Order: sequence, then C-alpha cells, then structure tokens
Amino acid sequence: MADSSNRILFVLTNTTELGDTGRPTGVFLAEAAHPYQVVTEAGFVVDFASPAGGPVQFDPISTEKMDEVARRFHDDPAIRERLAHTLAAGSVNPDDYAGIFFVGGHGTMWDFPDSEALQRLTARIYESGGAVGAVCHGPSALVNVRLSDGRYLVADRDVAGFTTEEEQAVRLDAVVPFLLDERLQERGGRHTRSSEPFVAHVVRDGRLITGQNPPSSADAARALVAAIRQAESG
Repeated sequence: MADSSNRILFVLTNTTELGDTGRPTGVFLAEAAHPYQVVTEAGFVVDFASPAGGPVQFDPISTEKMDEVARRFHDDPAIRERLAHTLAAGSVNPDDYAGIFFVGGHGTMWDFPDSEALQRLTARIYESGGAVGAVCHGPSALVNVRLSDGRYLVADRDVAGFTTEEEQAVRLDAVVPFLLDERLQERGGRHTRSSEPFVAHVVRDGRLITGQNPPSSADAARALVAAIRQAESG
C-alpha cells in the first residue's frame, strides 16, 4: 500500500462541453498547474483522478495565456500521459491519501456534485484525519458530501467558491446547472468572498480548504499542505 502521509489525490473533471451549448470546457489549467507545483515542491506525490477515469482535457480559455508554471505543466509529456489515463474515482483507495484536492474548471459543475464515488472518497479522507481542498468551481464536489453523522461536510463551516458575480462576469450564470455560492449556503456553509471579483481569496476551516477563483489556486494548495502538516503533528 502507498504511504498515505506523502500522497495527495488531485481530482479533475471529465466534462468537455458546457451543458448543451456545444462550447468546449474542461480542466482550468492554472488551477491544476499551480497547486501541483506547490504540493510537489513540498514533497508530496500527486495522483490524478476523475469521476469516470480516463482522459481529461483543458478548457481552451485557460490555455490562451499561460504563465511559466502553467506552460511547464501543460507541456510536460509525463503529466500529459497521466492526464490521458486518470484513475476512476471508484477505483481509488482513500486510505492511500493524506489529502484530496478538487481542481476547478466549469466542467466540474456537471460531473463532480453527483458522483457518489467522489462523495465517498471525500468523506473517508476527511473522517480519517486527512485534508480536503478545492478551488474555484472545484468546491462543487463538496455540495453533496455527507459525513457519517449525516451532516453535510460544509455545514457550519467557512467556505469559498466561484461567486455569482464572477459567473455573471463570464456570462455563464444561465449556463451552469446551479450557482455554486448559493448551493454551498443551502448546504449550511458560511460562504465568504473577496472584496472584489477575481481577487484571490482562500479560507481554511480546520482541514477544509476552499479557494474562490483561479488566482486563489496556489494559496489554496499552500493551505492544504499546512493542514496536512498540522494534522500529522497532532
């Protein structure tokens, strides 16, 4: 069995189309690349999973202007090979991981929330003392996660996620199946946000870490690492 103390599971969307619009979507590159750099430089091994397993694609919008970190991740042949063969969520052993991190991208809004396999993974990792992180639309994976006592994971916790205002700014508020900030609040979460749209904002509530938007990606990963280290130290 893998050493769970140094492994983090990154979960990415399989969705390739924005609802029935015919417009492409996928993983938001920076939200994978920057957290990957943070956690690997901190000494963690990353495995890539998705709800269905197999290939994932990058949202074309996220590859239009790549910084050095994003380009290095995007162009790495070993990473590209792994992203073509992500683990199916249902095949993953949660006991192998110290943390789970949900990478964003609009596609997550369609395949993350109702994945029972992701719900089981998240609850098991969290209740085993691991950390749960998500950024931008990645927190969509958390809206239906219940713990063993039946309560929603986000209930009575400070959380962040892509806001309605930001969704309106990119003109997708009428396309996504629900508004993430509203759903998090419906589940009992205390939704927090930055003072202005598209400004980095990360909130950590114990071992639950959520970031609001793409600029929050690296800080969300740093908070995830800190939460894991703190849990390890007792």
